[in-house]
Amino acid sequence: MKILAIESSCDETAAAIVENGRIVLSDIIASSAELHKLYGGVVPEIASRKHLECISQVVNEALTQANVTFQEIDAIAVTYGPGLIGALLVGVSYAKALAYSLKKPLVAVHHIKAHLAANYIEHPDLTPPYVGLVASGGHSHIVYASDWVDFEVLGRTRDDAAGEAFDKVARTIGLGYPGGPLLEQLAKKGNAYAYDFPRVQFDNFDFSFSGVKTAVINAMHKAEQKGESINAADVAASFQCAATDVLVAHTLAAAKAKGVKTVVMAGGVSANGYLRQRFTDACQEEGFSFLCPRPRYCTDNGVMVGAAGYFMAQKEDFCSLNENAYATLPF
Repeated sequence: MKILAIESSCDETAAAIVENGRIVLSDIIASSAELHKLYGGVVPEIASRKHLECISQVVNEALTQANVTFQEIDAIAVTYGPGLIGALLVGVSYAKALAYSLKKPLVAVHHIKAHLAANYIEHPDLTPPYVGLVASGGHSHIVYASDWVDFEVLGRTRDDAAGEAFDKVARTIGLGYPGGPLLEQLAKKGNAYAYDFPRVQFDNFDFSFSGVKTAVINAMHKAEQKGESINAADVAASFQCAATDVLVAHTLAAAKAKGVKTVVMAGGVSANGYLRQRFTDACQEEGFSFLCPRPRYCTDNGVMVGAAGYFMAQKEDFCSLNENAYATLPF
């Protein structure tokens, strides 16, 4: 089964052709990140306009790269939320129009589920059950996968998402956009134990990153008020260590509670090399198998939507042409 997948939830316009949920026939991404750098973050209106400009070309390039025609597509999958509503509407409207004109079934894919499905592409032997962490700019969830696309939420952030905290801390210490990758690079030059930033723990698997973010801001302001110099690399490394400690500890605790053997990670933050290594080491020590996509499949892409769409199509979980886009969407 060949799936044409479309992703437009934020600032990447992406399309891919995925066969049988595992094989990537094409993978095209057009990003407007360079434009957003001018404003220090994603501007929803600009993102939406860039999607409108790019989407037809991106889809056509995906078909050309895969050497597939529209008629050879078995179904169309599209991200319908959560995300920026204007950006989502571009992808959903385009996918609905294609489905109508081609008389192809349409699959509405949840963005967070799509991130997890990137692991099915990267690791063809992966099968449920497993416990997964999705960490991105807008989401931080620990889930239990009982089936390919059926998930139970075990923990979530109570305030800032992990990626959001990375970006805010990066901005506080004077880094540009996107903050997460720049903070990771700076942290390599610092001492991860220079500052003892808080690690918030709950009696369940939830996260909170507002405390550590505020602690960083307070440390920077305190030094400034006293006229003291502060090592930005040490701040970056100490924050990254604190945030990683919590992500690793809570995810592995959830995996132990569910009795699974496999831990997976997905989402934009999972491209962070320090985080990946910490998970690799901790899982090896605790006897878990750890899986994570390559960095290209951690950030938004069409391939992950195609993988999730395939497994939903296998269940005939199709949507009507009345389906809409949603900025917020329950998991």
